[in-house]
Amino acid sequence: MTPREILKQVRRIEITTRGLVNEVCSGEYHSVFKGRGMSFAEVREYAWGDDIRGIDWNVTARTGSPHVKVFEEERELTVMLVVDASASAWFGTRDRMKSQLAAELCGVLAFSAIKNNDKVGMILFTDRIERFVPPRKGRRHALRVLRELLFHSAEGKGTDLAGALEYLARVIRRRAVVFLASDFLASGYERALSVAARRHDLIAVRVGDVREDEIPPIGFVEFEDPETGARTVVDTSARAFQQRFGTLRADARERVDELFRRCGIDAIDVTTGEPYERSLRRFFEARARRLR
Repeated sequence: MTPREILKQVRRIEITTRGLVNEVCSGEYHSVFKGRGMSFAEVREYAWGDDIRGIDWNVTARTGSPHVKVFEEERELTVMLVVDASASAWFGTRDRMKSQLAAELCGVLAFSAIKNNDKVGMILFTDRIERFVPPRKGRRHALRVLRELLFHSAEGKGTDLAGALEYLARVIRRRAVVFLASDFLASGYERALSVAARRHDLIAVRVGDVREDEIPPIGFVEFEDPETGARTVVDTSARAFQQRFGTLRADARERVDELFRRCGIDAIDVTTGEPYERSLRRFFEARARRLR
């Protein structure tokens, strides 16, 4: 694909997502995220009911009357997009692949952050760290992030969620809003996820395809694991296969759901072939209601 074609597709997605960005930002975008902390604003004279622990003793001694420090929530956020680019993301049986769906949704989040004067950065990972884009402001920077999401050619095939979260901890020291976009078809990342959820405001974006949960009964089919290359032939029409497959997928999904609940992580579920706008809107509305 030529640079002109790449730019054309990036611009198309920017235009496509502009309406949703405006809708997300017209609500209380900042109100649904936890601030990074409290920053010093001013010193004012003590008033009845103020917490005495906030008294500024230096100013009190200098003026002869009690004064307290006033703090306010830091409004500038850092939004990090941690995106799974493993081989399983390059799958889709509807109008797009999971990787394309994740890229477009993350584009909405990136432009939402930029419109609110926040910084946005990105970590693209497989079984290794593929690309790190440090958080910055500005539309051109958001376009760069989107371009990397859409057109990066991954070197790895596997999925190392734990490694990606540990890398996040090394490069982003202050509290951030982190969107972790993956199909979560991995293992051994539970502890790293719990640590990241305590350090950051972590939101899981679970990207799926209907054929990962339902396989039609079409007879003998050869399947290949895109990450390991392992192949097997199964009779998809066999009742035993259908029952076993359904049970395994339901159990796997429930384990991930339980992990999210245990870590206190909100989740946005999106599926190829279905409008992701609904899931994104439900997330913002549900979080706003809970915080109110």
